[in-house]
Formats: sequence, structure tokens, C-alpha cells
Amino acid sequence: MSINPSALERVRAFEREQAMKLSAEGRPLFHLTPLVGWMNDPNGFCFYKGQFHLFYQYHPFSRQWGPMHWGHAVSGDLLHWTYMPCALAPDTAADAGGCFSGSAVPLPDGRLLLAYTGVQPAGTFRRETQAQCVAVGDGTDFEKSLLNPVIRHAHMPVGYSEFDFRDPKAWMGPDGRLRMVVANRHEKRQGTVLLFSSAEGLNWEFMGEIDASCEEYGRMWECPDFFALDGKQVLLVSPQEMHAREEFHAGYGTVAIVGRWDEKDCRFERETVQPVDHGLTFYAPQTTLAPDGRRIMIGWMDNWETCKEAPRRHPWYAQMSVPRELAVEKGRLVQRPVREIQSLWRDTVIHDRVTVREETALEGVKGRLLDLSVTLYPADSACRRFTLRVAKDSAHYVLVRCDLARGELVFDRSHGGSHRDIAHTRHVPAEVRDGRLTLRLLMDRESVELFINGGERVVTSLIPTPIAADGVTFEADAPVCLSVEAHHLG
Repeated sequence: MSINPSALERVRAFEREQAMKLSAEGRPLFHLTPLVGWMNDPNGFCFYKGQFHLFYQYHPFSRQWGPMHWGHAVSGDLLHWTYMPCALAPDTAADAGGCFSGSAVPLPDGRLLLAYTGVQPAGTFRRETQAQCVAVGDGTDFEKSLLNPVIRHAHMPVGYSEFDFRDPKAWMGPDGRLRMVVANRHEKRQGTVLLFSSAEGLNWEFMGEIDASCEEYGRMWECPDFFALDGKQVLLVSPQEMHAREEFHAGYGTVAIVGRWDEKDCRFERETVQPVDHGLTFYAPQTTLAPDGRRIMIGWMDNWETCKEAPRRHPWYAQMSVPRELAVEKGRLVQRPVREIQSLWRDTVIHDRVTVREETALEGVKGRLLDLSVTLYPADSACRRFTLRVAKDSAHYVLVRCDLARGELVFDRSHGGSHRDIAHTRHVPAEVRDGRLTLRLLMDRESVELFINGGERVVTSLIPTPIAADGVTFEADAPVCLSVEAHHLG
């Protein structure tokens, strides 16, 4: 390290020192965690030079949120990640208050462009402000533009905020020009998503407003993403301060708006609106386009309302969701775990068309590293309620209860061992389709991701249950036929 190291050099030296002390013990098997310290939003998710790159909001020196850096990891299969040196540190006037969320775009000349929000700290007679910055590099080292911030409040019409203006998601358009959506808060329409374009990433033109909350879905929209999928256009946003309505829970959430897009007139027409995830710990998802054409999404597996007081059990804090393949089916955004998860399957156990009533454990079906699929066939049964318990021992369990008559699923972690006064349950629509209801649970030590009816709805949750609690049981209020396929993961 140099005699007068920069902020980035100090972070990288700290990472090298910590890496020699840390082991993989206690980490999830296939969910990315930070090397050390704190993690939140996924940033810069992209495929570049033969690998998937994922950057993330990062405070290396503490397991609490702090001055934002960009952590960095790479993967060939979206499941096994290699830590790279910290990519960005707050070390210029444009980002002295933090390098906040953003995205990455491979450029035609082979370099990688990072677009991020630079925060300028509050000063005398001035509030903290936010603007958009860029840095360009080779995938490991990046040089910030001397023109930062390249998109300022002055680029926008009157009415948009310079204080809530963040999270640029950029991509290369079919005409060779860059596009970028950025979140803002309008003085009348609340959360908005704005569109900009640029020839080279330094000089940006305001194109218009794509959509706005207008008091429907939260007061501020964060972390926008905007992409074409299966003949539709999808807008993802993460609202703050949302009221409970329809399928949405109150507080921080994630929203997918599926519709039609006319770029010439900068007009987005909504067709359907749905939660991205119904769970207790999911926020700020970001997508990328894989080389094989799949649209893949990953999100932060945590919740702003509860994370600050959450127990710190490891030298690192927080993790990402499993990467998910997206599709639009019958107007809804559908999610499935990336197919690469099959490479982890070990010791598969299948129970085909068995009948259960009393609480039952099936031979070979247990564990905390598990890809578990359950198919219910209730058509010829008087069963009205089916209960699945996972991460179970004599005192703890996580419950999935299906009320077949009402078409509702309850996810409940309140018996998981936590004493915290926080939300532990979610109620989710779950209807029998063509005589069956399908559940797929991915368990990775301290987390559960539940995919209902082929990913029509998803519930993501961290679970506090002791790792030794690995039982799985099935129960119904009347005999019901089901099939179970359990893949142990390793």
C-alpha cells in the first residue's frame, strides 16, 4: 500500500487482511454474502468478459449500514461467487456522502461503465443532495469521470427533487445509445421513474417520465429497472412508505408493472400491477440479460424496517436472494430459481402419490440445504387445509399452511425461535390450478424462498430457526394425495 493510501486502497487492504481470517463456515451455500461488513442493494448486475458480475451496496468496516461503497463478486454459474476487490469508495466531491446504488453496462470498446448515485453531504444552509455519476474500467479497477455528477437536478424539469434522485439503471439501446432510468420523487406525483439517453455516458438528455406512484404505491420509488420480456415491457420499482392494498403489504415493498412501451412518445401504458415478492425479507431487485437470452433477477434478502436491530451472528451481515429466471405468463411476472441450481442436487428422494393426514415425516425428506417440491392433488379429497412444516425440531418450525377452500397460503415463521416484535407472517393468494397446487421451497441454512404454482407468486424470508432444526413434516385435515421431490444440496 502507498504511503498516503486512497480511500479505495485502504478498503482493499482491509479486505485482504480480513480474507485471511474468515472461513466459509456458517455462510449460505449458494446465496452471496459480503466478504465482511454490511451488504444491501444489488448493483451493477451484468455479464461481462465471460462472467456474471454483481456489485452491491457495502460498508466493509461494520456490520451496520454506513458510508456506502461498492462491493464486488463474480460467478460463472450464479451460485458460486468469487470476491473481487472493492470497486468504488466515496472519495470525490461528487460522492463524498456515499456511492449509492446503480448499474453496469459493457461498452462497445470493451470497457465496463458503472452508473451510480453520488451523494453530496449536507453543508451550511444546504441539505444532502443526490445526483448520478459514472466510472469506467476493466471489470476490476474503475476511474471516476472528472465530469461527475453527469446528471444533476438541473437536467430535469421543475417539480422533481434534488434530494430524492437515485439508483440509475442503464442499458445499451438497439440504436447504440445508452438509456438510463432513475428514481425520483415529484412534488405532486410522489415516486417517479425518469428516462435519460446518452451517446457515450457523459452527456445525458432527459427524455421524459415513464410512470409515477400518484399515491397508489408508496411515496418514493427506489431501484427502478425497465426491460422487455415476452412481448411486454416490465417496470420494477421498490416503493417506500406503501399502504397495504390488494396483494401488497404496508411499508417497503417491491412492485412489477407489466405493460406496453412506446419509446418514440415516451409513453408506458400499465396493464397489470403485482408484488414482485410477498415475503418478509426482499427488496431492491435488479435484473440482467444472460448470454442465452434469459432475464435473471436478484434481490436483497432483507427489510429496512427490521434489519437495523437484527442479530449479528457472523462477521458479515445480509445476503442476496437466489438468482431467478423471469417470464411473463398470462400478464403476470413469473419467477423460478435459475436452472443452474440443479448442479447442486444430491441424494434425491421422491415420494410419488402418497396419502397423508396426521402430521407425517417422509423418509429421506429433511435438511436445511434443500430444494423441496410438493404437489397437492386435492380434487378427490375432503381436505380443506394442508400444512407443511420445515426447519423443525421439538420446539421450532417454519409453517406453510394452505387453505384450499379460500385459495390462500399463510407463511409463518413465528415459531422459529425469534423473540423480536416484528412481522412473522404473510398471507398470499394460492389457488388450486388444474386440480393441483405446487410448492417449491429452496432452503439455504438461514433462509427460505417459496415458489407457488410454478413461480406465480414468491415468498422470501430469513428464518431464525436453529440450524440443527432440520425436520420436514406434512399434515392435512383430511386424507390428501401428494407427491414430494426432495433434492439435498451440496
